[in-house]
Amino acid sequence: MLRDITIGQHYPADSIIHRLDPRTKLIGSLLMIVALFLITPLFGYGVVLIVLSTVILLSKVPVKFILKGLKPILFFIVIAVSINMFLTPGRVVFSFWILEITAEGIDRALMTFFRFTFLIVTSSMVTLTTSPMALTDGIERLLSPLKKVKFPAHELAMMMTIALRFIPTLIEEADKIMKAQMARGADFESGNIFKRAKNMIPLLVPLFISAFRRADELAMAMEARCYRGGEGRTRLNVLKYNTSDYIALILSFIYVVLVVIYL
Repeated sequence: MLRDITIGQHYPADSIIHRLDPRTKLIGSLLMIVALFLITPLFGYGVVLIVLSTVILLSKVPVKFILKGLKPILFFIVIAVSINMFLTPGRVVFSFWILEITAEGIDRALMTFFRFTFLIVTSSMVTLTTSPMALTDGIERLLSPLKKVKFPAHELAMMMTIALRFIPTLIEEADKIMKAQMARGADFESGNIFKRAKNMIPLLVPLFISAFRRADELAMAMEARCYRGGEGRTRLNVLKYNTSDYIALILSFIYVVLVVIYL
């Protein structure tokens, strides 16, 4: 299951989406998420599915790889859907014991499912098609106007990117620790969900120790290279908008406007 987490991973490929400016992808994903929460009729999520499918097709990222990232949060999606389905008042369409399913509950449950799913896929597409360094530069450039009010744009962008960068590393480390403990007789698969959660506690201690060790090594490496933040820092690759970026941004704004007007 740990290897199914795709958020924070970069999938290298030569595609139109990969070649877009990271600022374009960040703004486009933000507009997609805003539009996602503005949609109320269920058929509107069919439009979102078509748009996301087009983006995935253009990115050349395998659909199985993207859907694999939904497995770790499937449990939380099921809980959210169940809460909306059984606790929403309205016209009862099915009743069993103390449980009642209403028509309004079904609508809310489907809406919750689509929103959670499309939100994760949209967020994953940004990291899958953008390298950590490009993502750092994109976030910093978007936040650069706030530097006039002494906002630490570079430091914030660096922290976010380091966090995303170390997600795959910590997942791999956790997988190694889990396999080592399973070889010594630990059981992480059997039992109910509470027993499995309890069995994961011995995994957390060495994982936290490893995370702190890696953080200390990273800090020493940055200090050895005389890292002093973003002031006076130059870049090898300067971000520049191309024609494809302007087209993507225009299409994203048109999409949000159409959602607001018609959905």
